[in-house]
Amino acid sequence: MSDVMKDPHIVKSYDRDLESIQALIMKMGGLVETAILEAANSLETRDEELAEQVRKGDKAIDALEEKVNEEAARLLALRQPSAGDLRTVLSVMKISANLERCGDYAKNMAKRTGVLVQMAPMEGSAGAIRRMAKAVELMLKDALDAYIQRDAELAEDVRQRDLEVDQMYNALFREFLTFMMEDPRNITACMHLHFIAKNIERMGDHVTSMAEQVIYLATGHLPEDERPKADRTSVDAGRS
Repeated sequence: MSDVMKDPHIVKSYDRDLESIQALIMKMGGLVETAILEAANSLETRDEELAEQVRKGDKAIDALEEKVNEEAARLLALRQPSAGDLRTVLSVMKISANLERCGDYAKNMAKRTGVLVQMAPMEGSAGAIRRMAKAVELMLKDALDAYIQRDAELAEDVRQRDLEVDQMYNALFREFLTFMMEDPRNITACMHLHFIAKNIERMGDHVTSMAEQVIYLATGHLPEDERPKADRTSVDAGRS
């Protein structure tokens, strides 16, 4: 521990600062959970007003990420944390970045809803997308719980469940191809639906990254085995 952090008063102040940042993370996570579900529901119910709420709500998620980064940077500058505490602060920043990206994907889903409501619905697709979004939202909820509890086992469970999301995405991808081959008039709607499904699949990847950060926090090392993946349908240019 650094000389600065040996003072018990400073340690208590550091703990309060870290708790404040973690509270911001949980608030951010709650907003992202809501955005994911509402974006999917707006598509299924063809509710343009709800989709617009999701789009506007992304600003609050972005603002929280900025606040997390500001508070984390201040903590690093003023407290000179030890190695273990430094790991916590850096993980918080990575988790907030993953949450912000999930918020962006939810906003993108909502944007496409406004276009899709002008077209004939593809039978069963909106419900399948909602179920896929719900699976990711539950992953996110568990990832946040694992973070608070420093529960590596729950985080690993989240990490493994990303495979299920990939499989749901693959099934939707094949379904959209079938719709497009059956009737070329379905192509535009299916392309939009495919991008929505891809956004949800990418959310699953970001939630999995969060789970890996929790494992790092709890154990001191990242998972050594390769992340389970089942998406082999396309190359995502935005993949990190």
